[in-house]
Amino acid sequence: MTDSWVPPAGSWASSAARRRNMQAIRSRDTKPEQLIRRLVHAQGLRYRVAAKPLPDLRRTADMVFRPARVAVFIDGCYWHGCPRHYVSPKTNPGYWSAKVAGNVARDRDTDQRLMNAGWTVLRFWEHESADECAAQIIATVMRNRGAEQS
Repeated sequence: MTDSWVPPAGSWASSAARRRNMQAIRSRDTKPEQLIRRLVHAQGLRYRVAAKPLPDLRRTADMVFRPARVAVFIDGCYWHGCPRHYVSPKTNPGYWSAKVAGNVARDRDTDQRLMNAGWTVLRFWEHESADECAAQIIATVMRNRGAEQS
C-alpha cells in the first residue's frame, strides 16, 4: 500500500480514511430516528419514511404524516449546527463550517416552504429524549387529524 492517495476529482476528502469515514455516515435510518419511529408506530400512527412532503420540494422529511400534514425532522447535532453540541472541526474548518451553515439555512427555508403550504413542521435534535419527541409527534398528528375532520 502506498501513501500516494489522490482524492477523486471534486472530492472534499482530505485522506482516504476521512473519505471512508464520511461515506459511512447515514443520512436516514439513524438510531434516534429508528427509536422515535418505533415509539410512534407502537401508538398506532402510520407515516412515510424519508419522503418528500411536497412533490415539487426536492427535500425529504424523516417522517411524513400526509393526511395530517405533519413533517418531522430529527436533526444530527453536527450536521445541523446544534447550539449545544456543535463544535467546529479542527481540519478544514472553513469548508465544514460553511457546509453546516448552508444546512441550517436550507433547514429554515424548508420549514418556511412547508409552513406556507399549510404543513406543521416538527424538528428535534438527535440528543433529545425519544419518548418526549414521540409524545409531541403523536399529540400534533392527533390534533391535526381532529382539525381535518371538523
